Amino acid sequence: MIHYLAYQKIRGVKVAALCEQNATRLAGDWRGIKGNFGPPGRRMDLTRIARYADLDDLLADPSLDMIDVCLPPARHAPVTLAALKAGKHVFCEKPIALNPADAACMVQAAKRADKRLSIGHVLPFFPEYRFAYQTIQSGKYGRMLGGHFKRVISDPTWLPDFYNPLKCGGPMLDLHVHDAHFIRLVCGMPKAVQSIGAMRGEVVERFTTQFLYDPPRTVTASSGVINQQGRPFTHGYEIYLERATLFFDYAAIAQVGDAVTPLTVLLDKGQVLRPKLGSGDPVDAFVAELGEAVRAVRSHLPSPLLAGELAHDAVVLCQKQTESVLRGRAVKV
Repeated sequence: MIHYLAYQKIRGVKVAALCEQNATRLAGDWRGIKGNFGPPGRRMDLTRIARYADLDDLLADPSLDMIDVCLPPARHAPVTLAALKAGKHVFCEKPIALNPADAACMVQAAKRADKRLSIGHVLPFFPEYRFAYQTIQSGKYGRMLGGHFKRVISDPTWLPDFYNPLKCGGPMLDLHVHDAHFIRLVCGMPKAVQSIGAMRGEVVERFTTQFLYDPPRTVTASSGVINQQGRPFTHGYEIYLERATLFFDYAAIAQVGDAVTPLTVLLDKGQVLRPKLGSGDPVDAFVAELGEAVRAVRSHLPSPLLAGELAHDAVVLCQKQTESVLRGRAVKV
């Protein structure tokens, strides 16, 4: 639904078709939809939109240029490969796939088909992270010396397959992959990772990782699940540059309200800045993200933020961190 609403705000693009096996939703009744962002579900007027209950029928529609894959993670690879084979560009939600091999197949299939494959890592489009990315890229405050990133949720008991490595992938692939992608984006691939954590079945439940670079820089991340429902979500970062420190923290806390440390810039002469970041509407990040995917199609060039290769590398980092937790030692990337 968030993608549907976001497309309404992007010039020159429209949702032309939907594929949905739930007959109620296919008829336009989206009142049962719940999510982390945006308004509650409501009835939608879909009378001018082609509607399909079968994926093959959707992919056979010659009027469609790009397929937006909003399915559970286990379906990302097969549906993306089918769409590319049908001659469509693809925007696929994160993670690109549940393992690096499937991710690599998707990237190669897009190259063979000469179609754009964009992966929905929306984090760099949220204003706090976009500011950090652009500041690091500009070199305004010197090179990046290191940083710490965190992303923690309460146990998502409403997701029955969350801890299934073959369906959702657990906290590493469904949650931390955001920060893995951002670290890859701003720091490149590390030479190794050193992770400590606790397992829940076949997936890591919570962990802390040190990303090892040469030359050295202090890059760490903590992520996972807590068993108390009072804080359903928190994320943030502290990024160290040669002449500034950037920090931001957000936590949703039940019964109390959000606890926020707004994006703050500390300068080396004692100044403290609070950059203006726009409307604060989280849907705007998805508008920017999907607009970037549309530009990639129009320009016939991969997006530097949404490229499949970056998303593949993020999954590699997740896999290596899991391996490090299991082996109890650093693992080469």
